[in-house]
Amino acid sequence: MITPYDVPASKFIEKVAKYLKENVDEINPPLWASIVKTGAHVQRQPQNPDWWYVRCASLLRKIYVHGSVGVEKLRAEYGGRKDYGVRPEHAVKASGAIIRKALQQLEAAGLIETFKTRGRRVTREGRKLLQELAEELKKELAKEFPELEKYQRDG
Repeated sequence: MITPYDVPASKFIEKVAKYLKENVDEINPPLWASIVKTGAHVQRQPQNPDWWYVRCASLLRKIYVHGSVGVEKLRAEYGGRKDYGVRPEHAVKASGAIIRKALQQLEAAGLIETFKTRGRRVTREGRKLLQELAEELKKELAKEFPELEKYQRDG
């Protein structure tokens, strides 16, 4: 069985984002998504018009990989270095509102769930979806690069 660990993260996130945009009605960018920055460390809003779906897909993969995780940990993961001009740079967390809203939409879609007081984790349906998409991507990549066929895991 192929899992999201077995495929390149960037291509996997692109595939999941495309799937979320086309098939999951609960996930829609909020009205403010076109003008918001993703954190204090960036200077402009994202240039990709579908950045909301990419962020949701990335969050879904990150929760799958790390297990149950909370908003503060995710803020630190998506944060970056803030430029203070001539002063030294420091690490800054990403926007919590973006992450919270995306997690709420993923939860409404039934892909993740709240886990006690330890944050959120992927549901059985979400796990199944991610594994199916990873398997499709692995097959596409095997057609494109035949040398990857030998890395096919047998369940």
